[in-house]
Amino acid sequence: MKADVSLDFQFTSSIEQVWNALIDSDTLAKWIWKNDFKPVVGYKFQFRAEPSEWWDGIVDGEVLEVDEPHKLSYTWASAGETTTVTWTLSKAADGTIQLHLDQTGFSEATKAREGAIEGAKYGWTSMGDKLEKLLAKL
Repeated sequence: MKADVSLDFQFTSSIEQVWNALIDSDTLAKWIWKNDFKPVVGYKFQFRAEPSEWWDGIVDGEVLEVDEPHKLSYTWASAGETTTVTWTLSKAADGTIQLHLDQTGFSEATKAREGAIEGAKYGWTSMGDKLEKLLAKL
């Protein structure tokens, strides 16, 4: 299945630092949202953002795959939509860490709604920028 959202990020940090930023609850809170995440397959967790008039600010998730430090996958359920988020890490020849994000499973109704997928891409890109700044401080 082709990803609905597919983004690539590059970091000069170690693969362990990037992996830790994906799985450590306190670190996740600094670049995504407050959460009770644990990198355990089957673990159910929540991300909690500031609610708005259009959204309750809650993302429910369940960890699907943990392959340290190469792959992390979980469900992302919010506003009546459940998708799958998959992070894949690899080390490039130049030593940089490549972090790839795929988000799959958006409904046809969401895909058809103008700006919906672009909004998801914008959100993840913004979070990726925060992650880059956070990793630069380590």
